[in-house]
Amino acid sequence: MGFQDDWGRDPSVQRMRRVFANMEAIQKDLLDRLECPPFDYRLRRSREEARDLFERMWPPATRRGITGNEEEAAVLYAHCLAKTLTRNGLNVPLDALPYHEGIAKFLDEKPK
Repeated sequence: MGFQDDWGRDPSVQRMRRVFANMEAIQKDLLDRLECPPFDYRLRRSREEARDLFERMWPPATRRGITGNEEEAAVLYAHCLAKTLTRNGLNVPLDALPYHEGIAKFLDEKPK
């Protein structure tokens, strides 16, 4: 009897899979640009903090029309990751990030 992936047909699951695939690709590109070794001790903490920040920021960014598709969600994640990498001692130059003025401004806003 073959395995049937009913979840894989769900459009929301397909969307999330595309979001995660884009996030992985953008993270790899960023870390390659930084020439950061894959086992740098700061990465684990940075990734955990970036995930938490992304999970808090994605819903309001979507409601405000800042992130409307899978690619913009991945750019938001890249900016979250850059913030956490910086906090953990890795220098992330602005030109290493994909440009998105709305996301950069949104993340720099003070919480209300």
